[in-house]
Amino acid sequence: MFPRRPERLKRLPPEFYQGEAWVHWVLTIDRRRTGWLDAKLHCRFRELLTHSAFRYQFACPIYTLMPDHMHLLWAGLSASTRQLPAMKHFRKNMNATLRRIGFEFQLQAYDHVLREEERERSAVETTAEYIARNAERDGLVPSDAFATYPYADCLLPGAPQVKLFGEQGWDEVWRTLSFLRRTECYRLPDPKYNA
Repeated sequence: MFPRRPERLKRLPPEFYQGEAWVHWVLTIDRRRTGWLDAKLHCRFRELLTHSAFRYQFACPIYTLMPDHMHLLWAGLSASTRQLPAMKHFRKNMNATLRRIGFEFQLQAYDHVLREEERERSAVETTAEYIARNAERDGLVPSDAFATYPYADCLLPGAPQVKLFGEQGWDEVWRTLSFLRRTECYRLPDPKYNA
């Protein structure tokens, strides 16, 4: 008798993951094992996320890497953005890295596609705060110190200087997202733009 394959999570139709969609992704390490997360792996994660973001035209306004899972909030940047193939690309490359150190993701990522009312600025920022506060809820940082957690940040293609927890915070993130959507990621921001 063959082992039973785990049930796959239900997905919305592909069009929900296209264009300027916002999707909260949760990728869990198989069997919720820990021991993979360190500064070196964090750098590799950012490199792979940058490649996927550029190739599939999305931005990641917030991510938090936890000891046994990760949260990513992706925002589509153009009409041609397709987050399902983008996630497949990212998982494949990230899994290759994880397997070199004896880890891998669970079979499938969980996702929540933000509805229209959840894409309003204040609602997006509330979702991002929930993602950022994961480290606080797990006791990895003190209460209200989530901005100090070393494995949480944003990743906006072509704008490495943008820091979600920086002085300008969300204002700079929203300006950069607007710029990237106008230019559809085909050219890097003018240095004067983020001065």
